[in-house]
Amino acid sequence: MSAFMPENMRSRSLKAKNKGNNLINRLTRSCRYWWIRLVRLQGHPIEIARGLAVGVFSGAFPWMGLQIIIAIFLAFCVRGNKIAAAAATWVSNPFTYIPLFLFNYKLGELFLGQGNQAIDSRIFASNQSWAENWASLSGEFLLTLFFGSLITGLLASIITYFVSYRLLSQWHHRRQTRRKR
Repeated sequence: MSAFMPENMRSRSLKAKNKGNNLINRLTRSCRYWWIRLVRLQGHPIEIARGLAVGVFSGAFPWMGLQIIIAIFLAFCVRGNKIAAAAATWVSNPFTYIPLFLFNYKLGELFLGQGNQAIDSRIFASNQSWAENWASLSGEFLLTLFFGSLITGLLASIITYFVSYRLLSQWHHRRQTRRKR
C-alpha cells in the first residue's frame, strides 16, 4: 500500500511511526503515565501525600531491598497510601544510589563535624560486592551516612508532603468540578 502513497504522505507516515521510538518522547510518556496513575489513586489527597512523603523518606536511606517494605510499614503507621509509598521509594534507584548516598554522607559529615577520614574512595571503585563493602566499613562511616540520610529524608519528605498535597488537592478539586457539570 505504501507504493501507492504519495512521497509526502509516506514521509509523514514514517515520522509518525518513528515518533514513539524517540527516547525523550518515551520518557515523557512514561512520566505522564505514572503521574496520571498517581493522581488517580483512590483515597483522599492527604492519604496519598502521606504515602508519598514516607516513601521519599524511606528512599533516602541506604536500605537497598528493604526500602519498599519500610515505606509500606511507615505508611501503615501514618495512615498513608501504601501504593504511593512504595512508588515514592524509587527516588533512589540504580542511577541515583551513589550520588544520593555520597550527598547524604557529606551532609552527615558536615553536621557531625567529622573530617574525611571515614570514607575511602576505593569503596565505590572496588570489585567487591555491596555486602562485602558494607561489612568492611567502620561504624563511624555508617553513623555519618545514616545521619545525613535522616536529614535528607526529613527535608525531602516534608517538601514532598506539602507539594504533593497541594497538587493532588487541586487535581481532585478540578476533577470534582468537571463531574458536577
